[in-house]
Amino acid sequence: MRTAHSLPGAWCLLFALTISPIVRAEDWPQFRGPHGDGRWQGPKLPDQWPAGGLKPRWKRPIGGGYSGISVVGDRVYTQDRQTAPAERERVLCFDANTGDIGWEHADAVMYGNLDYGNGPRAQPTVYDGRVYTVGALGQVNCLDARTGGVIWQRHHQTDFAGRLPMWGYAGSPVIHGDVVLLAPGGPQTGLVALDRLTGKDVWRALSDDAGYCTPLVLSRPDGDRVVHWTPSHIRGVDAQTGKTLWAIPYEITYGVSIAKPIAVDDLVLVAGYWEGSKAIQLDPTATTAELAWSENKFLRGLMSQPLVRDGCVYLLDKQYGLTGFELKTGKKRWDDDNAMTPRGRNPHASLVWLGDGDRAIILNAEGELILARLNPDGYHEQSRTKIIGSTWAHPAFAGTCVYARSDTEIVCVPLTESGS
Repeated sequence: MRTAHSLPGAWCLLFALTISPIVRAEDWPQFRGPHGDGRWQGPKLPDQWPAGGLKPRWKRPIGGGYSGISVVGDRVYTQDRQTAPAERERVLCFDANTGDIGWEHADAVMYGNLDYGNGPRAQPTVYDGRVYTVGALGQVNCLDARTGGVIWQRHHQTDFAGRLPMWGYAGSPVIHGDVVLLAPGGPQTGLVALDRLTGKDVWRALSDDAGYCTPLVLSRPDGDRVVHWTPSHIRGVDAQTGKTLWAIPYEITYGVSIAKPIAVDDLVLVAGYWEGSKAIQLDPTATTAELAWSENKFLRGLMSQPLVRDGCVYLLDKQYGLTGFELKTGKKRWDDDNAMTPRGRNPHASLVWLGDGDRAIILNAEGELILARLNPDGYHEQSRTKIIGSTWAHPAFAGTCVYARSDTEIVCVPLTESGS
């Protein structure tokens, strides 16, 4: 079909007035997507994948790592680790259409006995022509997004006296205005804000150890707040100054504060593995907080990010599988009995909302891409197809494609026939 630009005169006007508006698929520039909360406005997808499954547009070899993927425009970014001829972490940039390497940046590392030490964990954050990354040992890079050239570098351990977590640093950089937020986990550097253009300190806050989750920024008319879940507390910090505003104690086994907190209005939810979920009630300014409810039997999440919509949360519980429950009360409504992804020792799946309804697209730990509806009545699977091997890395959705990676390859898979 010709576009409106190819139609002459009055036909162009008539075309513009009568066709339905086309929603351009969003990029995926950061952890949890364009809005940082697992929502994506993409192309209209079918109820069922094709009978033969989805076919990759391209695939390329890659080193180990759990680093998620970010996509902006025609560029795809992730991190990996190489062991030969020397051990190093790489930041990689691929052409989104062809899979050709645009550039790579490498930093020498020595993982030693780092547990699950296959590669970097944190997802690159792409903003204003720059790529911000955190390596498993704490290397922080700000790179030119087009060329990979170094703009500035810092290090969690050497610059901030950060205490390396058992499984390495995993929290992704968060851009907030003119600063980038990082979580080194050192004395008075549990959370830091750096000038995003220069890497210089703006403020330092907290002395909690580093966990594995990415900080959450809450917008408020009288000043934005940062919710930071550490291995010992859920904390509220003034985003402009770093001043501590409130703290809810929450001691976590093995320090596994992993999933990024989610928030609806003035209620914040964190989901822990052994200790369960807690909901924090904030005042309208988010300067004070109190525990709203706590649940440690049915709502025990790990790496998988919960989704929330219309008052219902969808959480991957370590025993019962995908579970729906009421955000305000913690009351469980249903579970899928581990139908979406295998139970296993460390169950995982990446859940993303498709548009504004109850439809979700899910990549499970087996590398299966699933279409499903999630609502207060249950989990309603429509279709699934395998697109990659076993993976814990968060995929990216951009344009008409999904980008996914394992420890050995990265793939680009069109989601629609027109995107192939």
